[in-house]
Amino acid sequence: MPKTTIKPIVKQLKELPATAICGNDISSSCLYVSSLTILYAGQYAWISLLIVALVLYLFRKIYGEVVGAIPLNGGAYNALLNTTSKSVASLAATLTILSYMATAVISASEAMQYAHGLLDNWPVMITTIILLFLFMSVTIMGIGESSRVAVVIFVFHLSSLIILSLFCGWFIVNNGLGIFNKNLSLPVQGSVTNALFFGFSAAMLGISGFESSANFVEEQQRGVFRKTLRNMWVIVSVFNPLMAFLALAILPIPEVKLHQEALLSHLGLKAGGSWLSFLISIDAALVLSGAVLTSFIGVSGLTERMTLDRILPSFLLKRNKKGSTYLIAFSFFLLCTSVMLITKGRLEALAGVYTIAFLSVMVLFGIGNILLKIRRKNLPRPERSNWIALLLAIGMVILALIGNAIMNPAYLNVFIEYFIPTMLIVVIMLNRVFILKLILNIILYFFRPLERSVRRLHAGILRIINKINEQEFVYFTKDDDVATLNKVMLYIKRNEHTRRLKIVAVLKEDEEISKTLLSDIEVLDREYPDVKLEFIQMEGEFGPKLIKKLSKQWNLPINFMFIASPGDHFPYRIEELGGVRLII
Repeated sequence: MPKTTIKPIVKQLKELPATAICGNDISSSCLYVSSLTILYAGQYAWISLLIVALVLYLFRKIYGEVVGAIPLNGGAYNALLNTTSKSVASLAATLTILSYMATAVISASEAMQYAHGLLDNWPVMITTIILLFLFMSVTIMGIGESSRVAVVIFVFHLSSLIILSLFCGWFIVNNGLGIFNKNLSLPVQGSVTNALFFGFSAAMLGISGFESSANFVEEQQRGVFRKTLRNMWVIVSVFNPLMAFLALAILPIPEVKLHQEALLSHLGLKAGGSWLSFLISIDAALVLSGAVLTSFIGVSGLTERMTLDRILPSFLLKRNKKGSTYLIAFSFFLLCTSVMLITKGRLEALAGVYTIAFLSVMVLFGIGNILLKIRRKNLPRPERSNWIALLLAIGMVILALIGNAIMNPAYLNVFIEYFIPTMLIVVIMLNRVFILKLILNIILYFFRPLERSVRRLHAGILRIINKINEQEFVYFTKDDDVATLNKVMLYIKRNEHTRRLKIVAVLKEDEEISKTLLSDIEVLDREYPDVKLEFIQMEGEFGPKLIKKLSKQWNLPINFMFIASPGDHFPYRIEELGGVRLII
């Protein structure tokens, strides 16, 4: 039986540091998404970017409802884990990890490319790996130290964008909108509708980072999460369309395409001179580095949650004195570095992984919201998304996926090359008991002549299987009928490897247990002979204190304890229960 892992108390983040951590990723998008959108939408790029802002506004409610109802780390994985099964949730987790991996590697490489433009003989590949190592170290130092670094980068970036906007505005005041009008009169390839559609599809990549706040929500103070969503939406809604508009008002479209790799730096050169171009280049290197930090923090929160649910090896939960799961950060660093070495620094292919993985995660989060509404409708939440807005948001992201597939059909092949090995690791962990039994049968078939040795090996593997299955789980009940209890048994049979279940009824003073409950448990005991049921009746008040007491008394992790969805009159918030899982 694994030892109970207790997460140390850490200083929870206020609005600015929490926004900075995820905001560096999403706010860095203006460095590339403006030119990318102009490439496909031409003079209508700023309109495509405004449509993206509208879609992101719809997702504010979606994320707010899901995370408000279940405020635990994990993002889309956590949403699906509490509404479907581990298998479906693991799909979302795999896509999220791939998205973070691609974001970290591409952002680190692009940051060093900007630095290379400032300094001659700058070894891009080596310094990219050094940058990844640096932010791994910052992550290991703890969320507090990471947030301070993120805030400095975030404030510098926003200040740089404001300065650039002011100089571009002054340039337009002095020179008029002649260039913008000329760009507006240029013919469009295909039709205006096509231009807006493909521009929108490309522009949707500019909201990467919006999902990150949900992956470290437990490290944020109460009420901060919704503010981070609002702040990220404001940044994207203002700066992304504004930068595209300013570029179209100052530069002819052919010149934009010529300088698409460093459009804002060139825009600064035009509007303010070499010093402003230099400032934007420094800002680009810094904020892209900040996006690397976002990836490390986001993947740490997600992976920790997956490990607590026994999807990944438990050794990843080892912590240092700062309370950081340093092995998760180190493993992510090794993954990113290996990708750098395998691709030899040519990361164009990773754009496909990033595109499909990120947009798929957004779709799955929307699906998680649908399932939450249907299966956990009584669960209290601070806000609710509108059904029409929810379906519209999911549909728009699916359209963006289709648009990117049409524009870059090779992306799908590259994505599959990365997705299959990553998903294979998760599938192996989810089905490790079955795989161990399969290995056992193969060994018995081929090595029966070596019976004595095989018997010893057989006994050893059986001990491992028994150790896994001996993990005990707890379900708290109160007047549940046999149909509800049967759903509990079916969930445990499908999702957990165990042969032991405690059914616990917590009664107040002078309160008696229902007689039908005892007979229902006897029926289930006969129906599921391979699961040892133990009914425990105790006096007390169900709440966080009792849960922590029983967790310590029984040496049982809190996330191995289950409850049905509480109603509106339940006196505690879900996060106050310490990670108890909802299964009904």
